[in-house]
Amino acid sequence: MNAIRGAIVFALLALNLILWGTLVLLLGLGKLVLSGRPRRALTLTLARLGEQYVAGNELILRTFLPSTRIDIEGVDGLMRDGHYLIISNHISWVDIFVLFRTFHRRVALLRFFLKQELIWMPFLGLAAWALEFPFMKRYEPEYLARHPEKRGTDLATTRRACQRYRTIPVAILNFIEGTRFSREKQADEDSPYRYLLRPRVGGVAFVLASLGDQLDGIIDVTIAYPGHDIDMWDFVTGRVPQVRVRVRKLEVPAEFYDEAIAEPGPQREHFKLWVEKVWREKDELLADLTQLA
Repeated sequence: MNAIRGAIVFALLALNLILWGTLVLLLGLGKLVLSGRPRRALTLTLARLGEQYVAGNELILRTFLPSTRIDIEGVDGLMRDGHYLIISNHISWVDIFVLFRTFHRRVALLRFFLKQELIWMPFLGLAAWALEFPFMKRYEPEYLARHPEKRGTDLATTRRACQRYRTIPVAILNFIEGTRFSREKQADEDSPYRYLLRPRVGGVAFVLASLGDQLDGIIDVTIAYPGHDIDMWDFVTGRVPQVRVRVRKLEVPAEFYDEAIAEPGPQREHFKLWVEKVWREKDELLADLTQLA
């Protein structure tokens, strides 16, 4: 029965994505010819369609996974029309569904940075473009060492992407570990944390440098699956009894709203130390959240 239920949930989630993704894609083509206020109005309409997609997922998961309890704390006081940067630990693909539920109709539609190459991915790439997901091209340090003239162009690309957010509400999600957690990855990078990989500050620094004090705040999210090494199949087959989500708004020093944190130097190192402090606090919280009640 669990396998049948999992197959049904997967199929319904896929159909929900196709339904709303197709509508977003078709309407989004209008952005090719619109500008100014008409384009902004269309962007807001597309975001509402994105929220209907999230609501559809919620209906599916609540109907077929009634025994999975998602325990959420700390979301009071957020603004749907605000500008937020959301950072989170990353354990599984399930995190995306959990985060959409956590912030659904509490902040603007979640968006996250995608590699520039993904814009050519059939269906999903163009739908993400229509929804104003930011695409960025990142250069590896080795490449920049050989081509110093490219230094700073990734920040410029991020700034152009973020410029569009100045006239619309936005919540940008960043998994700052850069990948999903596993014990193997933890050992490979010699992580000093018990439940986390090392944080990578580049993406967060780029958003802060691009949006500056336009942000209404940085929101820190901690996700835990007590007693489980989670994967998507466990989730859709109803074998995850509880998910715990803790949300807090961080106080960000004004000095970090500066382009200097996006480039090597003293301010970047200071910012890195600040993020590592946040990560130590998250690791301590996870020690409690991962325990079975």
